[in-house]
Amino acid sequence: MAQKIGYVALLVRDYDEALAFFTGQLKFRLVEDTRLSEEKRWVLVAPPGAEGSTNVLLARAASPEQSSRIGNQTGGRVGFFLHTDDFWSDYRAMVAAGIKFARSPKEEAYGTVAVIEDLYGNLWDLLELSSTSREAEGQAR
Repeated sequence: MAQKIGYVALLVRDYDEALAFFTGQLKFRLVEDTRLSEEKRWVLVAPPGAEGSTNVLLARAASPEQSSRIGNQTGGRVGFFLHTDDFWSDYRAMVAAGIKFARSPKEEAYGTVAVIEDLYGNLWDLLELSSTSREAEGQAR
């Protein structure tokens, strides 16, 4: 039996403002945008070059409780990890696009990493794994 995580839900305030950020500033591609009802849409985005991997489901908050979690879905810690094969190119493009960095680039044993904030304040690692970390990740599969 094979399994994989198909989608990760990210609470958003508004579909269109979230789409503008993810497809405009982060350069994610729109995978699907289907209207399900007057208030609800099924909106999937994915990073550039991420064919067949986990997509991000932009889920508009539908209650005050859900709205209270926008921007803090993971209690203030990094909750999303955007892997890249060219950290510095992506970093420069994100800076030029006005992406806010919560932590500057840093070389770690596992790779090069910086922490970005999405438009709501959720924290994401922009991460290029070191060759050793990539090999270990490949062996774990």
